[in-house]
Amino acid sequence: MRGQYKSMSLARRLVIDLMHASVPLVVVERTLKLDRLIQTRSSLAVRPGWTPIIVKAFCIVARSEPWLRTFYLQWPWPHFYEVPRSIAMAAIVRDSFDKDVPILLKIGAADEMPLREIEAILQSGKNAPLDDVPALRRVMRITRLPMPLRRLVWWFGLNNGRLRANNFGTFAITSLATTGSETVVLNSPGPSMMTYGLIKPDNTMKILLHWDHRIYDGVLAARALQKLEDVLNGEIADELLAGA
Repeated sequence: MRGQYKSMSLARRLVIDLMHASVPLVVVERTLKLDRLIQTRSSLAVRPGWTPIIVKAFCIVARSEPWLRTFYLQWPWPHFYEVPRSIAMAAIVRDSFDKDVPILLKIGAADEMPLREIEAILQSGKNAPLDDVPALRRVMRITRLPMPLRRLVWWFGLNNGRLRANNFGTFAITSLATTGSETVVLNSPGPSMMTYGLIKPDNTMKILLHWDHRIYDGVLAARALQKLEDVLNGEIADELLAGA
């Protein structure tokens, strides 16, 4: 049976590069009880999205958990590299690229920003002209390079602690909750990636934390999710209440 060649979009090429650089991640799941946060958020006329809420909360948790801010680097010898603060990344879709392909947008140190600023960064990443989003402009410029050069740039960026933190972040977040589905297996360069589900009628939300087992173990991952629940119902709910 004869088929046909199909062109590859720039966004799809970026996903292929990301998968080439990825390592298998282990996953832990927790159902968070978010009564106070949900009640506070429901009282607002303008409600922040769940992605900015969760990325800020996770960055706050990582302040006291340095392994959540640590990379495993292979060059020039296998070693760990800890950075002083978390850098969040979020999966977004831009209609100007390929509306079915998510790409990662750098948010930065979300715990140092108000939620409205994180929301603005996400909206700008989705809708602003590419030249107005430096992080995306840079990664797309690299993605246009021939494959051997791309592979070299990715290898160098992933094995230099400073470059890795600045360009790939310390953790990323993605979700298919609005489609009624969720991702249960992920590959990523690591060290951590998070997915979340829909809010249930009993004010619970399912969170899955995918992490690089070479860096830390399930006990820390479980503890991080417990702290995440506390921060969401505490500091984040307090910020929403103050805004209201």
